[in-house]
Amino acid sequence: MLDIRWVRENAERIQEDWDRRGAGLSVSEVLGLDQARRDLLRETERLREERNRWSRAVGRRIGRVDGDGIEDMGNIGDAESLKLQVKSLQARLAEAEAKLEKAEREYRDAMLRLPNLVSPDTPDGRTDRDNVEVRRTGEPTAFEGFEPLDHVALGELHGLMDLPRGVKAAGSRHYYLTGAGVRLHRAVQQLALDLLERRGFRPLEVPLMASRETLVGAGFFPHGEDQTYRIADEERWLVGTAEVPLVAYHGGETLDAEELPVRLTAASLCFRNEVGSAGRDVRGLYRVHQFAKVEQVVLCENDLTAGERMLEEITANAEEILRLLELPCRVVAVCAGDMGVKTYKQFDIETWMPSRGAYGETHSSSLLLDYQARRANIRYRDAEGRLRYCYTLNNTAVASPRILIPLLENHQRPDGSIAIPAALRPYMNGLEKLEPPVREA
Repeated sequence: MLDIRWVRENAERIQEDWDRRGAGLSVSEVLGLDQARRDLLRETERLREERNRWSRAVGRRIGRVDGDGIEDMGNIGDAESLKLQVKSLQARLAEAEAKLEKAEREYRDAMLRLPNLVSPDTPDGRTDRDNVEVRRTGEPTAFEGFEPLDHVALGELHGLMDLPRGVKAAGSRHYYLTGAGVRLHRAVQQLALDLLERRGFRPLEVPLMASRETLVGAGFFPHGEDQTYRIADEERWLVGTAEVPLVAYHGGETLDAEELPVRLTAASLCFRNEVGSAGRDVRGLYRVHQFAKVEQVVLCENDLTAGERMLEEITANAEEILRLLELPCRVVAVCAGDMGVKTYKQFDIETWMPSRGAYGETHSSSLLLDYQARRANIRYRDAEGRLRYCYTLNNTAVASPRILIPLLENHQRPDGSIAIPAALRPYMNGLEKLEPPVREA
């Protein structure tokens, strides 16, 4: 969430950023909630102090021992009047406290829903059509002399996947990977993990379930609750990304400046409801309910230069993985209206998918400033001994089975075989290509 003091002092800047997002929010309404709770807090404190003052007067009237040890029984009538006054004040205080509790609840809920700031160099726009290409590696694959197959047809030909049985077992957007499809799925994850570990990332095996507090802390609730699968009769949910448990790993902790940047990674299963995506990308493996990701999460010092540097680093890591997979790709700057609410600046990496005749998103890199760390309460003590919230960043190093779409489609050959990139062969027992099965005459 945002620092409310900063919001009060920079209301115009924040309103401009929210308008760029198309968030439909008003800073003045948020400040109104803030003012209402502060007014109620002052009133509650005033009533509490007044009640306590009258309670002390009652005590003196009905006979307390004074400092000299002499009892003062006082006037019983006066004491009864004072008791009535205390009772009246107690009732008013209870009413004020109830109003304050409601105002605090409304204020906190509003603060949790506020979007982050937007970087000045983020492109304006509303949808992914307004994203701006930054750079490109390679060119779209050209196929000469044969009509390329899509990943579903290739998967069926080589026995890499079984979509009908996935639907039979679990419903739409579920699948089985089979044979070499499983090995490819595992291989790309291990390739990514090995690269990240060489680059200083600490690998973790993470929980796949998280509490509401953890999901709020990571910035996925309350906005993303409809995208998340809840465990029946429990206040726990299946995570849609290892970002959630990776951020929670240092939640509520204070780090030393010398520890930063903290680089964490995990390969995990992920689960997403995909509410609102009905009819979109329904063929094959592009948009499914269960998948695996290797995630990068970074905690760094509260400094924009450091944050921008780390954003370039994690994006470069993902680009290197695609280079090793020998896949054409491009990096795009995500426009203000297409970014998630917690993101300050975002790059997506899109990989060429021949069956789509277009680039498809396969990776995403985000800088969140201290928005996420405030929610998760992750701080560090700087060189001057001051407590500051960390900046946090995240990136999808690789996501499978989506990455199998360009991997299969771009590396297919006229004879129906699929070449295995050299970097993957050690993870595929040295296999150089997938051969189609020989059909009996």
